[in-house]
Amino acid sequence: MRQKSEEVAALMKQLSHPQRMLILCSLASGEKSVGEIEEACGASQSAVSQFLKSMRLEGLVEAQRDGKQVYYKIVDKRVLELIRSLYKIFCE
Repeated sequence: MRQKSEEVAALMKQLSHPQRMLILCSLASGEKSVGEIEEACGASQSAVSQFLKSMRLEGLVEAQRDGKQVYYKIVDKRVLELIRSLYKIFCE
């Protein structure tokens, strides 16, 4: 049980920045390009790219290149379910 609580605490720490939450909420509906994420979040390309890089290294999202475009999606189904639940509770 202790190990699981530490795992959950680490995940919650990763999600604790408002911009990360906006990015993950935009990805909850499916894969998006960096430009689509920028537009959805109202943030600069450099800020979005920096957050996405960190989240990719942490294993929250993965990137897929298609020509010049890079598309991101949430990797962990538990994270996707959590983001959708939080959206439903706080944003609907």
